[in-house]
Amino acid sequence: MLMRETSLLLDGPVGQLEALYLDLPDARGVALICHPNPVQGGTMLNKVVSTLQRSARDAGLATLRFNYRGVGASAGSHDMHSGEVDDAGAAATWLRAQYPQLPLTLFGFSFGGFVAASLGGRLEAQGQELAGLFMVAPAVARLCEDNQPPQRCPLTLIQPEQDEVIDPQQVYAWSAALERPHELLKVAECGHFFHGKLTDLKELVLPRL
Repeated sequence: MLMRETSLLLDGPVGQLEALYLDLPDARGVALICHPNPVQGGTMLNKVVSTLQRSARDAGLATLRFNYRGVGASAGSHDMHSGEVDDAGAAATWLRAQYPQLPLTLFGFSFGGFVAASLGGRLEAQGQELAGLFMVAPAVARLCEDNQPPQRCPLTLIQPEQDEVIDPQQVYAWSAALERPHELLKVAECGHFFHGKLTDLKELVLPRL
């Protein structure tokens, strides 16, 4: 069966959010995928985001990826902080409404790692349980006291060892200081955008879903 995503416009905090949604009739969970830095051209069509979407799909999860405010057909302008987390919150609310009983997994790549982690922390603070959080080459330097990752759900960090955008040592140090169980996976001979390594990324993600 050919499974295609459907284009949607969702209600966001500052107007419509452009999104792509994959509905699976027999879904066993739902996945929200957050894209990289919009100022540097990041969108929901980024190839790492697409790989994460396909990984979640192949694991039996219904998926939603979306453009932050000011990206593509999404209304508003870049905030580069809590605004994008608010957008992700609106997308998560919409997604959970489609499958109220199914667990939610969050994915974020680069800046999206900051967004997904921050959203996960917010949702747990509201009493919502998550199935997992995947942070891929995450912008951990953006996380602060007001934006903390969730503490209870499984957490997987995936970091390219030759990342030219996010300093790998910064991610390793953040991981070492994290006072909660988690998994850190280092990808050898790999740059930030996983050129030639997208299959490796999928093979890391799929068994953990």
